[in-house]
Amino acid sequence: MKKTIVACSVLFAAMLSVKQATAQETDGLHHMSKEYVAPTDPLVIRKLDKWQDQRFGLFMHWGPYTLWEEVESWSICPDDWVVRKGPYSADYNVYREAYEKLPNEFNPVDFNPQKWADAAKNAGMRYVVFTTKHHDGFCMFDTKQTDYKITAPNVPFSKNPKANIAKEIFDTFRKDSFMIGAYFSKPDWHSQDFWWKYYPVMGRNTNYNIKMYPEKWAAFKEYTYRQIEELMTNYGKIDILWLDGGWVRPGGKQEIDMPKIAAMGRKNQPGLIVVDREVPGEFENYATPEQTLPEKPLPYPWETCMSMGDSWTYTHTDQMKSSLKLVTLLVKIVSRGGNFLLNIGPSAKGDWTPQAYERLADIGAWMKINGEGIHASRPVAPYSDNNVYYTQAKDSSATYAFYTSDSDVVKLPETVAFTIETPAKIKRVSLLGTKAKLSWKLNNGKLEIKIPKNLQQQSGLKYAAAFKVEA
Repeated sequence: MKKTIVACSVLFAAMLSVKQATAQETDGLHHMSKEYVAPTDPLVIRKLDKWQDQRFGLFMHWGPYTLWEEVESWSICPDDWVVRKGPYSADYNVYREAYEKLPNEFNPVDFNPQKWADAAKNAGMRYVVFTTKHHDGFCMFDTKQTDYKITAPNVPFSKNPKANIAKEIFDTFRKDSFMIGAYFSKPDWHSQDFWWKYYPVMGRNTNYNIKMYPEKWAAFKEYTYRQIEELMTNYGKIDILWLDGGWVRPGGKQEIDMPKIAAMGRKNQPGLIVVDREVPGEFENYATPEQTLPEKPLPYPWETCMSMGDSWTYTHTDQMKSSLKLVTLLVKIVSRGGNFLLNIGPSAKGDWTPQAYERLADIGAWMKINGEGIHASRPVAPYSDNNVYYTQAKDSSATYAFYTSDSDVVKLPETVAFTIETPAKIKRVSLLGTKAKLSWKLNNGKLEIKIPKNLQQQSGLKYAAAFKVEA
C-alpha cells in the first residue's frame, strides 16, 4: 500500500519552480511562472485577496475507494505506473468491475461534518476543499446526471438524512465562516462518453478518437457542464471551483469549453475563484504545487496541497506527519506567500483517525499564540535566514520572525540574531506567547535579541517561536 501511495504522490506532484518534471511526470504538469494570467474581474481579484488572507485550509479526498483503502481512483487507471493489489488484481477487467461495485457497500455511518468543522476551526483552518467527484466518476453529491452517486438507491448511505455529503459538508463549514471549495474532476472514468465500453481502456485519456466521434465528446462536455452547474446553483455560496485532471485541456487534448463553464460559475457565484489546475491561462487563478513547496516566493497566488500522511486516501496504516513537521511546513509556505491546503482522508466509516484530531489540536494550540503572524500575512524580504522565516502583517505594521525548532520544545539561545529589513524605527520587539520584556539592538543589518534566562531554560513554546517586530 505504502509503495503505491508514494508512487502516486511522486508521479503527480506539481513541482512548481522546484524541480523539473521527470519523463513520467510530464503529462499534465507545467511551470507557470511565465504563464500566469492575472484575473481582471474586480470581484475575483477581491475574492483571491480574501482567500490569501485565510492561509490555512482543509482538503478531503473521500469516496467508496476508502473501503479498499485504495489510492483514490488511480487503481482503475491502466497507466503503466499503477500497482493493483488484492484478490481481484490479477485481471484488470475483473478488478474494475469489483471496484465499480464498491458503492453497494459504502455506508459511512460515523459521518459528522460538525466534528470536522470544529477541529479544523480550532486548528486555525479557514477554508475547505472537498472532493465532490474524483476521476472514477463517483459523485459525493446528489447529481441528477448519473446514478453513480452517494444518493443512489443501491448505496446503503442513501437512506441517511445526511446522504448528500457534499451539501452537508459545505453547509456545515460555511456556517462556521469557512470559505468553500468544490473539488471536481474533469475526466470521468465511469462515463460512457469518456471511457466508452466499445473500446478497451488504454490510459487516463478518452479511449476513442474524439474527432471520429464528436457527438460522444459533445455529450461529455454537456454532462460536465451540467454537473458543475448543479454545484454552482444548489449548494449555497461556493468560493472556489477546484478542477483536477489537467490532461483534459485545450489544444486538441479533450477541451471542455472552460470559458462557458467559468462564465456560468461566475454568473451564479460572483467572484468565483476558478482553479483549472495545471492548465496555464485565465482559468488557473492560483497555482497548486502538490506534495511539495517552492524554494522561494512565487510571483502569483499559490497553494501547496499536501496530505497529512503519505496518502490522500484514508489508510489505517498511514504514517502521519508530526505536529512539528506540519507547523514548520505552514510557516515555510506562508513565508513564501502561499496557502497550505492540508488533506485528511475520512475512513469508509466516515471519520478521521485519532492521530489526525491530535495533530489539529496541536496546531490549534500553536495557532492561538502565533496565528496573527499567519492569517492575513504577506511575505517580506529576506523571507528566511537560516532557521528563521518571516511574514508581515497586511498593513505592514509588524514583521514576524518565526524561529523554527528541530524538536517539539523550542530551546532559545542567549541571543537570537536574524537579518531584518531595517525600518526607520523599531518601536517594540516581543515574543508571542510570553510577557517577557526583551532587550535588543541593531547590528550590521541584524536584529540581536537578548533572551532572558528563564525563557532559555523553559520557554513553554513549541515547534516555532514568533518574534513580533513593530515599526
